[in-house]
Amino acid sequence: MPKPVKPPSVDTAEPIAAATPPRARGRPRSTQAREAILRAARELIAQAGPSGVTMEAVAARAGVGKPTVYRWWPDRHAVAMAALMSEPAPPPASPRKRSALASLRRQLTDVADVFATPTGRSAASLIASADANSELAKAFRNHFVLARREEGRALLAQAVADGELRDDLDVDVALDLIYGPLFFRLLLGHAPLDAAAVARIFKDALRGLSTNG
Repeated sequence: MPKPVKPPSVDTAEPIAAATPPRARGRPRSTQAREAILRAARELIAQAGPSGVTMEAVAARAGVGKPTVYRWWPDRHAVAMAALMSEPAPPPASPRKRSALASLRRQLTDVADVFATPTGRSAASLIASADANSELAKAFRNHFVLARREEGRALLAQAVADGELRDDLDVDVALDLIYGPLFFRLLLGHAPLDAAAVARIFKDALRGLSTNG
């Protein structure tokens, strides 16, 4: 009598494994979460100034966990600085490309506009009264001042390449000439920092930097 043929065994593990995609390590950074965090920080600054920004308060208001906030920024001072500079900029009046110097002047004007707001004035007052070695002062220096200078450095280099500025330009000195008066007014508050002041600072600084200066 012939032996019965045993049906082939079905390995159910393979289809299940194939249907389950591998899990990526960590969680991707969410743009929506980032915007919610910055919005929450701005609201807290408006209510209580930069000192009101804590990682716990930001996370709670934004509806995210504290680890999500820490994925983007190392501490509350960095969050406050990022929030201060995260207001949506108005769209350009025309799609015409600006020159490097025009872009630099626009950047300086944007800085003045930020600190002309009640929130900006509150932040400037707090920063001016803070110890130079405090975390707030360090965050302002690293996440605001130095970041603006690096943007300015690239624009000055482009202006030299375009022939708008002298090719023997000392970029670091030029950056001090342009940004020094801006932050001096901001921190001391002895004179207004507005678009008119920016225009005067920029014009006088360029007298010694331009090719025909």
